[in-house]
Amino acid sequence: MAEKKKVNVSGAAAAEVSEKIKKDVSGSQAASAGKEERKVLLSVKDLVIKFRVRGRILTAIRGITLDIYENESIAIVGESGSGKSVFTKSFANMLDSNGFIDQGEIIFNDPELADTTVVYNKGKKARVLDIARRLDKYSKTELGAATWKQMLELKDEKKKRSILSDEEDAKFTEKLASLNFERTELFNLNQTYDPKKEKDKIKETKAKIAEYDAQIKTIETNRKEAIKRHESAAKSDVTYLREYDKKMGELKAKYAEEISGEISEATKARNLLISKEIELSVGRYDFYHQFKLIHGLMQNLKKAMKMGVDLSDEAVRNQVFGDVIFRVGYLDETEDTLHGNCVIDLAKVKYTKDLTRIRGTKIATVFQDPMTSLNPIITIGKQISSIIMKHQNVGEAEARKRALVLMKKVGIPNAEKRYDDYPFQYSGGMRQRIVIAIALSCQPKILICDEPTTALDVTIQAQILQLIKDLQKEFNYTTVFITHDLGVVANIADRVAVLYAGQIVELGTVEEVFYDPRHPYTWAMLSSMPQLAQRNTELYSITGTPPSLYNKIVGDPFAPRNPYCLKIDTLKDSPMFQVTETHFAKTWLLDPRAPKYEKPEAIQNLHEKLVAAFNI
Repeated sequence: MAEKKKVNVSGAAAAEVSEKIKKDVSGSQAASAGKEERKVLLSVKDLVIKFRVRGRILTAIRGITLDIYENESIAIVGESGSGKSVFTKSFANMLDSNGFIDQGEIIFNDPELADTTVVYNKGKKARVLDIARRLDKYSKTELGAATWKQMLELKDEKKKRSILSDEEDAKFTEKLASLNFERTELFNLNQTYDPKKEKDKIKETKAKIAEYDAQIKTIETNRKEAIKRHESAAKSDVTYLREYDKKMGELKAKYAEEISGEISEATKARNLLISKEIELSVGRYDFYHQFKLIHGLMQNLKKAMKMGVDLSDEAVRNQVFGDVIFRVGYLDETEDTLHGNCVIDLAKVKYTKDLTRIRGTKIATVFQDPMTSLNPIITIGKQISSIIMKHQNVGEAEARKRALVLMKKVGIPNAEKRYDDYPFQYSGGMRQRIVIAIALSCQPKILICDEPTTALDVTIQAQILQLIKDLQKEFNYTTVFITHDLGVVANIADRVAVLYAGQIVELGTVEEVFYDPRHPYTWAMLSSMPQLAQRNTELYSITGTPPSLYNKIVGDPFAPRNPYCLKIDTLKDSPMFQVTETHFAKTWLLDPRAPKYEKPEAIQNLHEKLVAAFNI
C-alpha cells in the first residue's frame, strides 16, 4: 500500500462537494426500488432518538434515514452500543421510559391499517358541521397572521432583554449539568462502600459531595443574580419601553382590523374537508377519547391558523394532526360512511389502541434470550394461544388449533403433547422456536430478530437461522436482523446497514458490503472476523472505543479509531456518497480528491475466504 497521506479539504470546499456528490439515501433507494418494483414497507427519515440519563441527554440515534422493503431481509450490523436495538425498538414504540424520539418520522405503509371507514350518521354529520363552523371562526385569524407574527417577534425581543442571552444561559447550564453528573457518580460510588470497613472512604466521599453541593449552589446564585441584573436594566430603559408600547399599540389596532374581515368560500370548503378528516381520525375511539382528541386537534388547528400555516398542504396537515393523532386523509363518502386513508407515523404513536393494532399484529420481535421472553409460570401453549385470542378475535378452541399448527411449523415434535409443558421443560433452541411461533402468531409484516441466536449453541444457531428463512418464504414477512456476527449476515441478509455511533455509515446489498466495502469501519469489522484469521497470525481487533454519545461529535465519529483518517474527518462529518444504485457509504475516502487506498489485506479475496469459512 502507498504511504498514507492526509488531504486538507476546507469547510467551504467540503460543503460544495457535499452538494455535488451527496445523495438523498431514501430518494435513491426509492428510485432503485421503483426499477425493481419493490414496495417500501417502512420509511425512516432523519430519525433522532435521545435518552435522559442522570440529568444528561444521550443521543443514541443521530439522523438515520432508511427505507425497508416488503419481503426483504435486512441486517443491522455494528458493535455493541452502536444503536442497533434502539433503532428497531422505535418501530414498535418499545423504547425504555427515559428514551424519546426527538425528531424524524417512521412511516409504516400498510394498506390494511391505512384504509379507514367510519359511520356517518345524523349525529356525526351534525358534529362535522359544528366543527367546520368553529374552524371558520378560527380562520379569521389567518387574515392577520403576518401582523400576529410581528407582535410575537416584538414580545420576544422585549423578553430577551430581561433574560440571559443564549450564550450565558448555555454556560450556566453546562456547568450545572457537569457538576450534577459528577456529584451523582460520586453519590452512587459512596453507596458501594461497606459502612463497617470503609468509614474513611465514606467520610472522604461525603466531604467531596458537600464541595459539589457548594459549587452548585454558588452557580445557581450567580445565575439568579445575572437574571436580576438583566431584568433591572430592561425595566430602567424608559426610551425602549415607550417605543415598545407605541409599536405594540399600532400592531394590535392593525390586527383587530384585519381579523374583522370575511373568509373566502375556498377557505370554508377547506375547513369542511378538515372537519371530515377530524371525524375520520377520531372515529375508531370511544366517545370519551373522541371528545378529548377533538379538543386537542381544535387547539392545534387554532394555533396553526393564527400563525398562518398553509393548511391546504397535506404534509402540513399531517404535522398539525400528528402532535395529537394520526391524520386520516379524506378520500370519499357515501350517504352513511366516510372513507379515508391514514398516514401512519410510528414515531408519533401515543394511544394504547393504536399500539395494539401495530405491536405484535404488524411488527413483532424475537429477542436474544428466549428464557426471559417467555413467562416461566404459564404453559407454552397458553402463551401462544393468548396472543392469538387477543389480536385475532377468536375463541380458545380455535386459538389452540392455530397454536398447534404454529408449533409444528417451527419444528416442535409431538406438539399436542408438549402444548401444556412449561418453558423450563424445553431446551434453549426449543424455547427460541416457541418465541418465533409467538412472534408469527399474528402473521406480522415485519419480524425484528434482535440477535436471536446469541444465547444458543452453534449447531442450534444454524437451525434457527434456517427456520427464520424458511418461514419468511411461507409467511412473506420482512426480516430486520440485528447482529454483530457477520457470518450470520452473510447467510441470511439481502441488504446490510452498518451502524456506528447511531448513524448508518454504509448501506448496500450483502454482496456489495462484503465484497466491495467502502467505509473503513466496515473494513475493520470484516477484518476482525475470527473465521478469516490465518494460522500463526494475530487476530485483528479495532483499536480504541466508540465516542461518548453524551457529547456533540465533531467530524467523523470513527475518525479517532480510523487508520485511514484524513484531516477533514476531524473537522466535518462526511456526507453519504452513492457508490451504485443500491450502495452508499459515509466516508470522505469516496471524495474524488481523497487519496486512494487498497482494502486491508485480511479482506482481499473475501469471496473465497467466506465460502471456505461459512460454506455459503
